[in-house]
Amino acid sequence: MVVSKRAFRPCGPLVLFAVLGLALAGCTTPDLEPIPGSITYGGQPRTKLTKAPVGSMVPHTFVSGNSFVKETYIIQPDRSLKLVRRDYFDIPID
Repeated sequence: MVVSKRAFRPCGPLVLFAVLGLALAGCTTPDLEPIPGSITYGGQPRTKLTKAPVGSMVPHTFVSGNSFVKETYIIQPDRSLKLVRRDYFDIPID
């Protein structure tokens, strides 16, 4: 009987990345909720953005408390706005 001198090694990093990829594929991020100052706070705007193409990004910046808030919306096929990102920037106090 011939025995191979090579030991069986599973592809460690490759298997790890595959498992992590499958785990992350099942994750969903919760939708951002509008806050006071957001375009969609209190519902969608009454006017529809008819000239902007579907999928366009719409930036919006405002002040909330002691922070600048920058939000990004995406225009949906029904012309509503979907809030997809919000960043906070501290206001420097001298």
